[in-house]
Amino acid sequence: MHHASDILFSLFVVFVAAQIGGEIAQRLKLPGVVGEIAAGCAIGPSLLGWITPAQVAAGTPLDVLAEIGVILLLFAVGLETRLEDLKKVGKVAFAVGVVGVIVPFVMGGAWAHGNGFDWDRSMFVAAAFVATSAGITARVLQELGALQRIESKVILGAAVIDDILAMLLLGVVVSLQGGGSPDAWHLVMVLAGAVGFIAVIGWGGTRVMRWNSRWLDAPLGPHSPLAIVLALCLGLACLSTVFGLAAIIGAFLAGMIASETRQQHALEQQVKPLLALLTPFFFVITGSRMDLHALAGADALWLLAAATAIAVASKFIGGWLGSIPLGARGATLVGFGMVPRGEVGIVVASLGLAAGVFDNRLYAVIVAMSLLTAMLTPPVLAWLLRRAARREQAPSP
Repeated sequence: MHHASDILFSLFVVFVAAQIGGEIAQRLKLPGVVGEIAAGCAIGPSLLGWITPAQVAAGTPLDVLAEIGVILLLFAVGLETRLEDLKKVGKVAFAVGVVGVIVPFVMGGAWAHGNGFDWDRSMFVAAAFVATSAGITARVLQELGALQRIESKVILGAAVIDDILAMLLLGVVVSLQGGGSPDAWHLVMVLAGAVGFIAVIGWGGTRVMRWNSRWLDAPLGPHSPLAIVLALCLGLACLSTVFGLAAIIGAFLAGMIASETRQQHALEQQVKPLLALLTPFFFVITGSRMDLHALAGADALWLLAAATAIAVASKFIGGWLGSIPLGARGATLVGFGMVPRGEVGIVVASLGLAAGVFDNRLYAVIVAMSLLTAMLTPPVLAWLLRRAARREQAPSP
């Protein structure tokens, strides 16, 4: 019973911290996600210590709730995204995804090698610079009602491609740490499985749902359509991990499938209370994983500043180059939208620490870099979106 009360108290602390942080951020004209991540830093080991690393370790109740929260967030984003809309930006999204992986990988690897790592280990460090955290950008786009912009669709499409390429790169660098060479056939099979999964579920599922969605109303329960699509969301999130993809990719595809139903607008409204309850856990817990004590000292701070600058610049450059067809303003929006690393960089850092590639200082630098990009991007992206909206609404001279 004491254990249960401890869990409930930690849930209470995280949720209340999220509400306070989000409220302060919005009063400062910043996206609520910034306040939620900052609240996580405040209640984590860096300051108050109310949430400890053990409480947010993999498999703990807080970690599970955070995972469910980001899964539901990407499901909700998918609900507002139609497959036909993504097809229109497919070429640009593909270019952003590919170039946006190559540039950070090259720049991150060169930076690590310049700091004394051999090339095998440098590539492991570079892998932490590669993958974009779609959940953070998606939350900002959703908060600002910008999911229907062409730049938003490019970012979301590129995030899917980004995830596939990041997964393959991670497989290569992990195999190199063992002194072997990557199994080319295995990587080809993994790539084929991931692409096949996305194609079959994304294309086939939306066509089936477009053809007939009346069966969602067959059960008599008032919330049966919501229950069915949430089951689809959790099922596809689980299935996507089987194919080596992030769970949020499956959730996003489930939302896209549900967006083809005639109940789309009702589902959007019904899922909002769930988002309000669960998504704050993801962002607060993301912030709580930063431990500033490990960054004490000028050397560590210098490494952090350099790593963060390279992380921001490399993703921005990659996203900007890939989205040039949208024009300079559109490319700038896409470039910044691809910057957050968030939980993806933290996962790579954890693997590097476990493999003996990272020492504690470099681990702290990579984790802090991932979280700083998650905190720096939302206010810049919000400012760019508001400026773009003002210019579009301004009368022509």
